Amino acid sequence: MSKRETTPSESEWQIMEAFWDSGVPLTSSEIIRRLAGNTDMTPRMVRVLMNRLCQKQLLDFVVDENDARVYIYTPLKSRDECLKEKSNRFADSYFSGSHANAAAALLKNVTLTEEQAEELKSILETCRFSETGREKEGQGK
Repeated sequence: MSKRETTPSESEWQIMEAFWDSGVPLTSSEIIRRLAGNTDMTPRMVRVLMNRLCQKQLLDFVVDENDARVYIYTPLKSRDECLKEKSNRFADSYFSGSHANAAAALLKNVTLTEEQAEELKSILETCRFSETGREKEGQGK
């Protein structure tokens, strides 16, 4: 692999979700408790994956002032940042970078409710315009 992987794997994503949902720094023991019953990962595997997340610079840690054996972890990237990076890699890998083709493939075989269709229209309209409110270059109505 020539490019260094910087996005969480599926198992690593579960760990990151526990951090994002908590909104506070956590120890590995706290993460293991939060994941209990929701995953078949062993405590050792959770710790290995947390180490990988640190190597990928998705988590950082500090040593607990009261107990040097305890590390307190904090996510370095938000859920939105990771989703954006994952989405871009997905479009690049499977759709030659075309986000439109990726979205079309995801929606092709689903039936949307009226509410979902309206939400999608709103998202598409937001994507069409820049921060200044003008249409993005090369796009017309």
